[in-house]
Amino acid sequence: MAILKRIFETAQQVRKKIVLSEGWDERVATAAARAVNDGICDIVMIGRPPAGVALPGEIEVIDPKGSEQIAEFAEAYAELRKHKNITLDQARHDVATPLGFSAMMVRQGLADGTVGGAVHTTADTVRAALQIVGKAPDASLVSSFFLMLLPGDPKRIAIFSDCALVSTPGAEQLAHIALASKDSFEMLTAEKARIAMLCYSTLGSAHTNEVKKVRRATALVREIDPDVIVEGEIQFDAAYHPETAGKKASGASVQGDANVFIFPDLHAGNIGYKIAHRVGGAEAIGPILQGLAAPANDLSRGCSIDDIYAMLAVTAVQAANG
Repeated sequence: MAILKRIFETAQQVRKKIVLSEGWDERVATAAARAVNDGICDIVMIGRPPAGVALPGEIEVIDPKGSEQIAEFAEAYAELRKHKNITLDQARHDVATPLGFSAMMVRQGLADGTVGGAVHTTADTVRAALQIVGKAPDASLVSSFFLMLLPGDPKRIAIFSDCALVSTPGAEQLAHIALASKDSFEMLTAEKARIAMLCYSTLGSAHTNEVKKVRRATALVREIDPDVIVEGEIQFDAAYHPETAGKKASGASVQGDANVFIFPDLHAGNIGYKIAHRVGGAEAIGPILQGLAAPANDLSRGCSIDDIYAMLAVTAVQAANG
């Protein structure tokens, strides 16, 4: 796929340093070796790699508990979390964990981004990112998206958001998720974003509070960024399928050609991307976090080597544009 190829080529050009917090996992170690051999990024791997994976000599392997950086990290983390009354002993424990150590490397400027979640839960992976890497100063909230390589058209790629993080966004949060996703799409693809604010109603066919929330969020997106291409509320088929759009939403600014799909809540987003992936055959890369001070991305525990490899490239491109 041309756009994914572009992401890989951009990653090779910027060659960022990424920390993998689960180096003992065979999939992670194999993807790391491949990424370094292909020049996608430089790698720091946390934890002893499995014996069966041959690593390039350029990969740095760190055991956090034996690292000389623990004292420095613990002091910085204790200061960061002093509002939670974190003691120095507790700080030492937290930064010696794979996720904590990886996030601290990014926070302290020793790496450009981090990737985890092949072994740890999304909750644990995202918590470390939020508490240590932290929100970007100009971000309204931290949200997530999946980069979806859609079947049937090798040129079609889309963002689905939010499918992993923000549970029940209000209209204002939904608007900011949409705008952050627009920026992420355009940064990764160099193409113009066309946003669909998804709902079970299309342009006034229903009038419940849930529909009004999506309608209000759409208005806020237009108010914040008058140049954005956005439509809502709109059903998925009208946003994705041109023939259906002509019947249901003939006057809409999105005519079956949306490439950024904003779901009304986490239930819909998570279910939607998994159906597209498992039943529809779409390739799903993510969840990718947006709104952080530096890239810190999550993997599904069911991820493949190819998924990890692609996430490393995406993380490197994010770091270059941070």
